[in-house]
Amino acid sequence: PTAVCLRNIITLSGSLTKLAYYSTVQHKVARVRSFDHSGKDIDNEPLYEISVQEEITARLHFIKFENTYIETCLDFIKDHLVNTETKVIKATGGGAYKFKDLIEKKLGLKVDKEDVMTCLIKGCNFVLRNIPHEVFAYQKDSDTEFRFQTNHPNIFPYLLVNIGSGVSIVKVESEDKFEWIGGSSIGGGTFWGLGALLTKTKKFDELLQLASKGQHTNVDMLVKDVYGGAYQTLGLSGNLIASSFGKSTTADKEFSKEDMAKSLLHMISNDIGQLACLHAKLHNLDKIYFGGFFIRGHPVTMRTITYSINFFSKGEVQALFLRHEGYLGAIGAFLKGAEQDNPNQYSWGENYAGSSGLMSTSPDVYPMQRTRSGTFDMLEMDRLERPLVNLPLLKDPSTYIPDTVDLTDDAMARKYWLTCFEEALDGVAKRAAASQPDSVDAQERAEKFRQKYWNKLQTLRQQPFAYGTLTVRSLLDTREHCLNEFNFPDPYSKVKQKENGIALKCFQSVIESLDSLGWEERQFALVKGLLAGNVFDWGAKAVSDVLESEPQFGFEEAKSKLQGKGRSLDLDLDGPPHKCALIFADNSGIDIILGVFPFVRELLSRGTEMYKALLKQLFNTFIFSNSSALRDEKLLLVQTGSSSPCLDLSRLDQGLAVLVRERQTDLVVIEGMGRAIHTNYYAVLRCESLKLAVIKNSWLADRLGGKIFSVIFKYEVPCK
Repeated sequence: PTAVCLRNIITLSGSLTKLAYYSTVQHKVARVRSFDHSGKDIDNEPLYEISVQEEITARLHFIKFENTYIETCLDFIKDHLVNTETKVIKATGGGAYKFKDLIEKKLGLKVDKEDVMTCLIKGCNFVLRNIPHEVFAYQKDSDTEFRFQTNHPNIFPYLLVNIGSGVSIVKVESEDKFEWIGGSSIGGGTFWGLGALLTKTKKFDELLQLASKGQHTNVDMLVKDVYGGAYQTLGLSGNLIASSFGKSTTADKEFSKEDMAKSLLHMISNDIGQLACLHAKLHNLDKIYFGGFFIRGHPVTMRTITYSINFFSKGEVQALFLRHEGYLGAIGAFLKGAEQDNPNQYSWGENYAGSSGLMSTSPDVYPMQRTRSGTFDMLEMDRLERPLVNLPLLKDPSTYIPDTVDLTDDAMARKYWLTCFEEALDGVAKRAAASQPDSVDAQERAEKFRQKYWNKLQTLRQQPFAYGTLTVRSLLDTREHCLNEFNFPDPYSKVKQKENGIALKCFQSVIESLDSLGWEERQFALVKGLLAGNVFDWGAKAVSDVLESEPQFGFEEAKSKLQGKGRSLDLDLDGPPHKCALIFADNSGIDIILGVFPFVRELLSRGTEMYKALLKQLFNTFIFSNSSALRDEKLLLVQTGSSSPCLDLSRLDQGLAVLVRERQTDLVVIEGMGRAIHTNYYAVLRCESLKLAVIKNSWLADRLGGKIFSVIFKYEVPCK
């Protein structure tokens, strides 16, 4: 990829520098060429051909490092990000004043300072809107350290507590309306300063490390030390801190640095937690987001603040933390400088290939990572082509969870799927190289992809929470991001081209066979065809093994693989036609051509309007007899906004959502293992829905109590 810088932001705090810059990234995308078959001999022309085109997208880069490397940072900016048109560099944070002269001298640019709090709020709003699983609650004694929250469509109002040198408490009511409602001089600077005096340790991260090893009860006086046990009258546990550092007044001994650091951290965290809780209760808010350099993803800090909020609010207020809290100011400053481009009109997505992961908070896991400064080293955000919104037919968008299994929680499933993706990696890399036979460096790039994704998988074994909740969908997304980084838009393009050509030539005979059947028999055949088509999945090992060992394996052979007995269909295709149906399906292969297309044709014949969420180009090669449906817009094709085989109904192309409303959609069909099993199995819609797939994974089939190639056919009618 090539990058061209347009604008730069530098955020400086007491200890950390964050650099933000914008680039345009050129990469390859796979497109399906359109063919007008009228007058052509289709036996001599390729019925389906993929071309690789260049596409330019916008990317935001955020890099964080210690201030000791400020001169190296400025050298990087000067060498790579400053051009002859650059006159000003935006800066925010307390360090903007401290390093102003150095920046102007080194870069020859004028420093334009932005308001810290405005930038902080803009950055917080941005990550809450655009990054799934940005927010988490910390759980002390859980197998999962982080409990990630579902993105709520309405993020306001909330309380933001920014803990830097001191503490600022801000009530945020809308995108541009916020109010500073309180604060404290006792914050991160207090911990650092008093900690340095008590322990002679000058570095903040070293203080946190000392605190993680300390025992505060050696220094603090507890309720039971005063009353001999719990104070039942007031309902106070005996283990509550009655007086921070209270034992130092009576004990005739030296206290360890670790114990003093732990006591100090508890004292300040408890004080901040109580203050934040009181402000939340005063303003009737139940969500408090904590940020600032004091947090740093440190477990004792988050645990103490969480306990304090829960204790003083009696569980009515929730303490929440952000994966990217260290970047809020930098993101906000960048957005403020880019207001003429209106960045909020777009949707953005985290690029897992270029972003560092959330660190483990356990000092025993990857101990060298604690030497990293803060929670992240790098964050990359890609601008998406069009805004992404909720599917309007979701019954309750605020409680919708796309993924069926949370691998962060399920250790057995996590181990299986990580191993599964590891074992498939060599095959994916091989196909990636084979998809570009004319490229001299394809093999080299494929190996770089393999190594990058392998490293990501090893990180996720140790830190399953690195990019939020770990799921099969996120593993697929991470793989796709790594493929895109090395310019492999579609490793299966050659396979698809061959498979689609074969399927399109068989299409007419499949239609003639269906038309020869009686009504009821045809309905069974249509559904069986849908499911048989879903068997063909090169991404599933059980299927790829069959397809590679049995080259003649075809549509009829796939039907014989299906497990399960036929019975009457719950879906009423004999009643009045639906007004409009939406089908989520794959964009190529036997699956869509011989399975989905005949089903679409049947619905059209009943008078149901159709639109399908897939790539438009492929459809230009399909069913010339339905040209009137296309012409009359009874059959429309739209993109979902995602290239993943899984499906997140809370992040769909805005154009699709508009169609759902305009066409009064009353039937949704979700087809395929990724879309209907790994995701959306429990999705609840406000209209009739049909979820169907074939289970092509032996482990998953066994876990669900079935056999490989077992069928999922789930028809649901909403409660009146």
